[in-house]
Amino acid sequence: MKQFFILFVFLIAFQSSSAQLFTKERVANSVDNIDQKFLTWGYFLGFNQYDFNFDYNENLEDILVDKTAGFHLGLIGDMRINDYMNLRLEPGVFFTTRNLQYDESYFQGIEHNDSDLLREVKSTYVHIPLLLKISTKRINNFKPFIIGGVSTALNLSSNQDNPDDNSSGEFRMTKNTYFYEIGFGIDLYLLYFKFSPSIRGVFAMGDEIIKDVDPNSPWTGNISKMQTRGVFINFTFQ
Repeated sequence: MKQFFILFVFLIAFQSSSAQLFTKERVANSVDNIDQKFLTWGYFLGFNQYDFNFDYNENLEDILVDKTAGFHLGLIGDMRINDYMNLRLEPGVFFTTRNLQYDESYFQGIEHNDSDLLREVKSTYVHIPLLLKISTKRINNFKPFIIGGVSTALNLSSNQDNPDDNSSGEFRMTKNTYFYEIGFGIDLYLLYFKFSPSIRGVFAMGDEIIKDVDPNSPWTGNISKMQTRGVFINFTFQ
């Protein structure tokens, strides 16, 4: 269903702008000078899919991550450096859920039930990236770009300070995480605003797992490192 919604957004944007974008002349509009302003503002919304990458202490079955599509939105502050480079701050709120499925081999000799094999990890991130956007020269109503940088995120659902651990059904992660990000997109110059669809990969730089009290815990004992990685699809309006 969410894939159909994404397709619907693209079709609406395409239909409303195709007559403008594919002309041989630039659109004469109120955003013609937006690229020459030192500071500009905007907002974004989009979809995300987060995953985990695990490093293990022993060669057991992999922990499977059931990924779901999440939603995010935020604001944009853009500072022009020159005709081809911009520095951007994009604070936003990101909502996502990941389900971890453990193999029964993790519970050998331990009494367990089906609910012990599954951990639902809901995350609400306050995500703040500092990014460098590098663009090509504008071609009519198009301008492709690449974007990358570093970010920090506060996980409001981390459970880091929760005294309960997986033995009580609580999966815990670190509250603060640092990422590096890289992606690409295209600026589309429309009649009243600049619309920029893009796709971006994000990768955590540190270990995020909070170990259970029991060092031999079936949920965390075999994990030497757990790091978030994800994909963002952004729709930006300036």
